[in-house]
Amino acid sequence: MNIPRQLPTLLSLLSLLLVIGLLLQGCTKAPSEPPAENGGRPAMIKFVAAEYSTATKPFLENLVRDFKSLNPNIDVELQVMNWDILLSVYSTMISKNPPDLLTMNGYAHYVADDLLNNMEEIVSPELMNKFYPHYLKSDRVNEVQYVLPFVASIRGMYYNKDIFDELGISSPPRTWAELQEDASKIRDTHKMDGFGVDLSDNEIYAYLSYFFFGAGGGWLKDGKWNINSAENVEGLTFLKELYDKGLTDAEPTVTSRDEKQRILGNGKLGMLISGNYFSAVVPKEFPGLRWGTGPIPVKEGVAPFSFGVQDVIMSFKTDHTDKEALSKFLDFFYEDSRYEEFMIREGFLPTIQTVGESMSRNNPEMQGFLDSISKAEFYPIVKPGWQSVMEGSRKMGEAVLLGQMTPQAALDQLQQIAVSKGP
Repeated sequence: MNIPRQLPTLLSLLSLLLVIGLLLQGCTKAPSEPPAENGGRPAMIKFVAAEYSTATKPFLENLVRDFKSLNPNIDVELQVMNWDILLSVYSTMISKNPPDLLTMNGYAHYVADDLLNNMEEIVSPELMNKFYPHYLKSDRVNEVQYVLPFVASIRGMYYNKDIFDELGISSPPRTWAELQEDASKIRDTHKMDGFGVDLSDNEIYAYLSYFFFGAGGGWLKDGKWNINSAENVEGLTFLKELYDKGLTDAEPTVTSRDEKQRILGNGKLGMLISGNYFSAVVPKEFPGLRWGTGPIPVKEGVAPFSFGVQDVIMSFKTDHTDKEALSKFLDFFYEDSRYEEFMIREGFLPTIQTVGESMSRNNPEMQGFLDSISKAEFYPIVKPGWQSVMEGSRKMGEAVLLGQMTPQAALDQLQQIAVSKGP
């Protein structure tokens, strides 16, 4: 059946408008119970969560249902949203009808606007002591714990072993020269893409990080923005050169990381940088896949590095904030067995020490991941300008690849965006 080209776009627009309407009215609500016996109204928790996979929504729906059965005087309104939609509507949502709890990949701009509760005034001491200290330390602004670590991942190079074996490539590339050489072999011999690159909206800042740190640079230097450093420009220039030489996939700004993982699983892509969740997701869809993993390649002479990503959970100040109810809900979510189940389903690294110990006993690879992430580089999410930098970077990927902006000009622009929000 032929569908007019305009129809999908119209349907997408209508869907987005519907989501915005739902958010402004209130989130999807768990079945309500009568008011408490003392005549008071039930406490209210509006919880907006990012969707990581098809497992996210059913898990959280069951969690809310179980919590409600044990706490009939606390209503929980749950909204699980695809990352693309969440990132497009969160500003409107927070300005009009902020949730009590939100999972997100940045928060310091909310701190600057005095929108967040202090988590130390909400979370029980028992729960706070369960988190790995290195996460808590990275989630503080001016010594105040405004967010809690929610989930984490460690990034690395994932590759198709069958393709590497056929070409006599004994190990994944550790340097940029090896990356270029291996990608060339894969392209020339198998007539397929050697290296998958994701410069789409939700992942471009990840790939910038890989090549910034891989060149010996980074987002910050001595705590201040350093986006347009010579090292970072060199890293982005090398990434563009890989694209210009045909060593990456043809559409870095179009196909997402998840799509590229499926292409690799289907034997049509040699390698890509992804997170440890790869091992929980891709082999299930492609059970015959022989895959391996290695470090993120670096420029010759640069020390190897680990790169981690964490999402956080925050609490907004609302006209119905109930800190006791929030504390109960967070205790319930982070209970060891329940939180471990969530980590296993999504393929993430835990931020709770006892859960990390349990998962390491059942999975020897887990301890290596946990060791790596304790020393890893991260996004500068404590900087108020980080959200603006992420938004600015989404607009530059295609412009750089197509030669509409030089790497230097693009990073100069990002630097200006960053410093306009503070040092």
